[in-house]
Amino acid sequence: MKITFVKKILASGDPCPKCADVEQRLQATGQMERIDETIVADERNPESPGMVLARELEVNRAPFFVVEQDGETKVYTVYFKFAKEVLGKKTSVAEQGKEILNDNPDLDFI
Repeated sequence: MKITFVKKILASGDPCPKCADVEQRLQATGQMERIDETIVADERNPESPGMVLARELEVNRAPFFVVEQDGETKVYTVYFKFAKEVLGKKTSVAEQGKEILNDNPDLDFI
């Protein structure tokens, strides 16, 4: 299995806040050791490796993870789903819901 972590640099040159948060979570939990490659999608350079990969995979949000295994490629744009399905980390429904709401500001609690 090969796991690629794609994080973004904003047009301002600042790191994407959500990407930094996810990277901190990966490091704090020791999961970063399971990541084989980290690629940067730099908004200032449409030809940066991460921007090219995002276009190829039709991904429009960051961070995201690309998992390649047995000739298949799966993309995860939700950290908690990735952590649960790929890394085996237990996550709560509340954590998953919070991330989905943060990623989709047009949604609201019911």
